[in-house]
Amino acid sequence: MEQISIVYWSQTGNTEAMALAVAEGVKAAGKEAVLLPVAAASADELAKENTFALGCPAMGAEVLEEGEMEPFFTNLEENIKGKKIALFGSFGWGDGQWMRDWEDRIRDAGAEVLTGEGIICQNTPDEKALEACRSIGSQMAKL
Repeated sequence: MEQISIVYWSQTGNTEAMALAVAEGVKAAGKEAVLLPVAAASADELAKENTFALGCPAMGAEVLEEGEMEPFFTNLEENIKGKKIALFGSFGWGDGQWMRDWEDRIRDAGAEVLTGEGIICQNTPDEKALEACRSIGSQMAKL
């Protein structure tokens, strides 16, 4: 069975809940979902996949988490041309600038952001956000 990787970083569990919902969508569409906290993921291995998901909340001044996710993504970034990537994450302040910046980096590297933009929610994901995550998981599985 083909697998779809979902790599995420979560401090409070909000982004992890979103990752779980993406995995539900992948599984409902008939593919295997592999959930990986970023510390357990390999940028080299992920770069071999055509479609995958990345999740990270906004940190600091609306940036990716700097200790694990930013270095991981920096290593991955040079190898994502032609990939289809779903993005998701939560935030507690601001207006989602970290996600817009991340989307721009994906596009600048020659990859496609699925649905055109990342899925974001403020604090704990509500049912609407979780359903958007399930939907993008299902979409990934059908590619």
